[in-house]
Amino acid sequence: MKILFLLFPFFLLFLQGAAGNDIRCTIEGGRCRFGGCQFAEKQIGKCYRISLWGQAVCCG
Repeated sequence: MKILFLLFPFFLLFLQGAAGNDIRCTIEGGRCRFGGCQFAEKQIGKCYRISLWGQAVCCG
């Protein structure tokens, strides 16, 4: 039982990090892009995806 008490905060933090920012970005009318936004766009958030180029940003 003590192990469950120790693992509970870990699961909360893990699930919070995977909250689906890609979906939220799409709902707000944006797109997830790597590197940065194009000229006419502005950054409205961050996406969950991470690659060799860094974390994706939500541009709208």
